[in-house]
Amino acid sequence: MTKKGEFSDFMFFHNRIKKTLISLVAVISLVGVGGAFTSAPVLASQYSENQLNLNVKSAIAVDSQTGQILYAKNEDKDLPIASMTKLITIYLTLEAIKDKRLSWNTTIKPTDAILKVANNSEYSNVPLQKNHTYTIRQLFEATLIESANGAAMCLANAVAGNQKEFVDQMRDKVKSWGIKDAKIYTSCGLPNGNVGADAYPGVSKNIENTLSAKDMAIIGMHLINDYPEVLNTTKLAHEDFKDENKTTKMDNFNWMLKGLSQYDSNLQVDGLKTGTTDKAGACFIGTVSKNGGRIITVVMGARHQDGTDPSRFIETKKLINYIYNSYTPVTFKTGEAITGATTTKVINGDKQSVKIGIDSPVTVWDPKDNKSISASLKYDAIEAPVKKGQVANYYEFKSGKEKLVSISNTKQMTVKAQAMSSTAEVNWFVKVWRWITGEN
Repeated sequence: MTKKGEFSDFMFFHNRIKKTLISLVAVISLVGVGGAFTSAPVLASQYSENQLNLNVKSAIAVDSQTGQILYAKNEDKDLPIASMTKLITIYLTLEAIKDKRLSWNTTIKPTDAILKVANNSEYSNVPLQKNHTYTIRQLFEATLIESANGAAMCLANAVAGNQKEFVDQMRDKVKSWGIKDAKIYTSCGLPNGNVGADAYPGVSKNIENTLSAKDMAIIGMHLINDYPEVLNTTKLAHEDFKDENKTTKMDNFNWMLKGLSQYDSNLQVDGLKTGTTDKAGACFIGTVSKNGGRIITVVMGARHQDGTDPSRFIETKKLINYIYNSYTPVTFKTGEAITGATTTKVINGDKQSVKIGIDSPVTVWDPKDNKSISASLKYDAIEAPVKKGQVANYYEFKSGKEKLVSISNTKQMTVKAQAMSSTAEVNWFVKVWRWITGEN
C-alpha cells in the first residue's frame, strides 16, 4: 500500500517528467521552426492562381525574408532553369570569399574547355583569352551582368577545382536548403553537352538543369538574406569588362533595370537573373522592394520568339502589380509588441510570464480583403530559464480567419518573437509549492 507522502512524491515526479517532455518538444520545435527556407508542399489553388492570367508555365511570388506566399502557379513543376543556375554558383562563390578560401582579388586562368565555351558566339559571354588571368571580382560581375557562361565556369573551378566537384557542391548546397530532388549538371546553366569536356559524366549530353519555381524562390531568398550585397551588382544595367588592353561592354539581360527597355519607374526591380534555352523558354527570377517590404518573383517558361522578346518581363510586371494591388506590406520593428500577443507564459520561472516582441525587422503582407490582420502565439508556454533577447516563441498570423502561409510552412507562417526580459528558473522547493498550490 502506498503511503500519502510516497504518493505525493510520485505525483510530483510524474508531473515534472510530463512538463519536461512537453518542454523538450517545445524546445525542439523552437529550434526547428523558421530558421530555414525549406521545400514544403504548396497547394497552388490557394494562392490566387485563378485571379491572374500569367502566360507562363509556372510562377511564384514570395516575401524575401519570411517566405510568405503571395502567388503560385504550378510552383512545384520541375522545369529547365537555364542561366538562373548561376545564382547557385554566385552563392557558393560568396560563401568561399566569406570563408576566406577565395578573395575578390584571387586570379584564375580559364582552361581550354572553358575557352571554347567563353568564345562561342551562340552563348552569352565575355571573351576570355588563353593564358590571361582574371580576378574573382571580374568573373563575378560578368556572371551576373552579362550572364557569361565561361566566367561562371571559371568561378566554379576557382571554388572547387573542377566542374564535376563544383556541381556536386551545388547539389549539396540546395539539398541543405530542403531542395531534395534538384537535377543539376552544369555550373552555368547550359545543357550538359554544350560545355564540352566539362560535361557531367554518366548522363546524357542533352540533359539540362531543372528545378521548380518554388525551388528558385528558395535559392533567391538564401542569396539575398545571406549576401544582400549581391544586389549592388545585380542592379547594374551596364558595366565594362576589362581584359588587359581590351574592354568589352556588358549589358544586363534584366531589361527591367533603370535605363533598359522594360524599366518601369513604379517597379524598382534591382535583380536577380534571367535564363534562356530552347527547352526552358524565357525565365526570370526578379526582386523588388517597396514600403519596407521586398518580394521575389519567379516566372518560368514564358514565350521566347527571339532575343528581342520581352515576354518574361511583361509577365513579371503583371505579377508584381498584382501583388501591390492585392496586399499591403505591414512592417514590424525589432522589439515591437503585437496587440493580443504581448507576453508568453513561462513554466518554472521566477516570473510566470515575460514580455515578447518581434525578433528582427520583418514585413507581413496583409491581403486587401477588408479583414483585420491578427497574430497569436504558436506555443502556450515555454520553459525557464529565459534570457533577454532569445527566441521565446513564434507569432502566427491570420487575415480574418484565413491563415497566412509561407514557403517553409504551408499550414501557417511563423515569425520569431524574442523575450524582452529575463527570468531565472525557480528552485526545487518553489516548484514543489507551485505544484501543491497549482500555480504553475
